[in-house]
Amino acid sequence: MYEEAIMQFEAILKSQSQRIERMKNAPPPKNHSALSKIIIGVIDGDGIGPIIMKEARRVLECLIKDKLQSGKIELREIEGLTLENRIAQGKTVPDDVLLKIKECDVLLKGPTTTPQKGSAVPNMESANVLLRKELDLFANVRPVRVDEEGIDWTFFRENTEGEYALGSCGIDIDGEYSIDFKVTTDEGTWRIAKAAFEFARANKKTNVAIVTKANIMKKTDGRFSEICHRVAADYPEITTEEWYVDIMSANLLNKALRRQFQVFLLPNLYGDIITDEAAQIQGGVGTAGSSNIGSQYAMFEAIHGSAPRMIEQGIGEYADPASILKATEMLLRHIGCIAEADTLYNAMKKCEEEGKAVVTGDKKGATARAYTDQLIKAIESFI
Repeated sequence: MYEEAIMQFEAILKSQSQRIERMKNAPPPKNHSALSKIIIGVIDGDGIGPIIMKEARRVLECLIKDKLQSGKIELREIEGLTLENRIAQGKTVPDDVLLKIKECDVLLKGPTTTPQKGSAVPNMESANVLLRKELDLFANVRPVRVDEEGIDWTFFRENTEGEYALGSCGIDIDGEYSIDFKVTTDEGTWRIAKAAFEFARANKKTNVAIVTKANIMKKTDGRFSEICHRVAADYPEITTEEWYVDIMSANLLNKALRRQFQVFLLPNLYGDIITDEAAQIQGGVGTAGSSNIGSQYAMFEAIHGSAPRMIEQGIGEYADPASILKATEMLLRHIGCIAEADTLYNAMKKCEEEGKAVVTGDKKGATARAYTDQLIKAIESFI
């Protein structure tokens, strides 16, 4: 058994060395906003995904109607990234689906279900994690704003390394114990740190908080911290702080302290946890959008899951589309549709202020469709 584990670990080391070489030899970044034609792949996902994605598409078609008609932008439906099809084909992302995805420039994606170990369905890898690795979407960027409290946060979470990179590659030893692996590379850390500091400089931010557990995870988090500080030296006008993830999770709840933070730079797992906490402070995980940015592709999605319980309870139509709509706003900004993104932001704010169609996630509130009806009216009032 030990020999088998050693062979598996050797294979992991080789695969990571190959990945590092691919990062070093990656093509120059693609400027999506400069493309003569932009193909947006639309993926419904599982559970409440098709419900909220239907509303996101209505909003998108309203905002970019002229660009769709002129052929500047194409919306392309991508089918097959459902749990049922993935199980039937025995693949986290079926080959034909992945090929269609790679024919697009950016993606707007609904939530997909990741089966849990011990459930009645196969223990498959997360489709999100696999897509992030396949498309090399190394930067997960999540903004959180609470205007009345002076909170304006942007989180840069490394998206392809850490525990998630090898989460399905762990080893069981003789039925007695298990080992999972965490990986941090110089190349992977440098590019996420560079993205965070470039964003801070471009947006006149003065504070970047590096979040690790480098006092305990001395090799991986220690390397992440060291490289981030090395990058920070090129941005002397920005104050760089380092916090451990446990105290940072407390700081976000400290109203006397939290408004001082602006940009956060985190490894994969900590970023996943902290951004959900931040979204809850904003109003819930259903209120935040998420972008996954790479040099060639970008994917925009809601940060919440597929909510199978809502479907089981027959209340899927009451799902809140706010998160996927905020992801839509981020997508529009990424492809250079700044005016359209501003219109969506202002329209959502107007709907919030008017309170005519409030989604609560149950039958006491509005349906996703009713909210979107009000949102489109608001959009049209700004156009």
